[in-house]
Amino acid sequence: MRALVLEDYTEPLAVETVDPPELAPHGAVVAVEACGICRSDWHAWQGHGEWADDQVPLGQVLGHEPAGTVAAVGELVTEVEPGDRVAVPFNLGDGTCPQCRNGHGNVCEDGYALGFESSAPGAFAEQVHVPHADFNAVQLPPGVSTEDAAALGCRYVTAFHALSHRADVAGGDWVAVHGCGGLGLACVQIAAALGASVVAVDVRADPLSLATDLGADATVDARRAEDVPEAIQDATGGGADVSVDALGRAETCRNSVACLATRGTHVQLGLTTEAERGEVSLPIDSMTRWDVDFLGSRGMPPSRYDELLTMIASGRLNPAALVTRRVSLDEVPDRLAAMSEYETEGIEVVTEF
Repeated sequence: MRALVLEDYTEPLAVETVDPPELAPHGAVVAVEACGICRSDWHAWQGHGEWADDQVPLGQVLGHEPAGTVAAVGELVTEVEPGDRVAVPFNLGDGTCPQCRNGHGNVCEDGYALGFESSAPGAFAEQVHVPHADFNAVQLPPGVSTEDAAALGCRYVTAFHALSHRADVAGGDWVAVHGCGGLGLACVQIAAALGASVVAVDVRADPLSLATDLGADATVDARRAEDVPEAIQDATGGGADVSVDALGRAETCRNSVACLATRGTHVQLGLTTEAERGEVSLPIDSMTRWDVDFLGSRGMPPSRYDELLTMIASGRLNPAALVTRRVSLDEVPDRLAAMSEYETEGIEVVTEF
């Protein structure tokens, strides 16, 4: 089958012919119909993450935001069957560890990172294998297309889990979002749907305009603002209740913490680059003085997808509104390269394999 393989860090990527996935007794093979292109794929291609023992190995099939139709299931699988339409989380659990059993499968102690490790080949391919399919394969309701589900990817579900489950965003809150790529725009739309007021921050005019269309009440152009945290405090009347770093640079992380109101909550979603190597200095004394929380969040437990899918099926959320480009598998290398200069907007999805 055709698949995009990481042969060497930073070198041009190309589609290759590889063996189709082997079906495990507990697994399912899914015919991929759509797969989001994520900045995490760009990080993998760049070879980032070795500072956190998280560097993607060479030879890896990339792609971690798939949806499609089940083609085959293993002999132990009982919850899905061929023909079912499913979304596939990127942080796959085994369904048996204490975290999985307590509803936190996104941080499974023995889990798999789809598209990021050799034991879980990715979904920039015609087919993808889903281990422990009864736990991980999320069936789609009739009103949610596979393209919608691919737009959920890791970004939309991460944003939903972070805002709804981790930060407990509610009506009346002010939420600041630093970085309006696909992840940040998902945060904007979800925060607005949860009843919060939103201020979006970016250095580009077009993403800020899209953020307004998706529900942002105010925007801050970080190129023009002399002091970004002060601009957010002015816009919110005293500071954000919740602030999200959706980019992962030292500047955006510190701005996010600095813009908070008393007892505010910072949520770190963006992964750092070679410049930070996983380390960002923070105003710890000030955070202690003003009772500030610092949260991390990654993905969403498969057991909680129904909450998000229900909101999409009812029209309260619309991830498809973030999709700005539909491409073929052969175009993925160029779209990842475009991320090096922040030349992409919203969410781009592979729909031709």
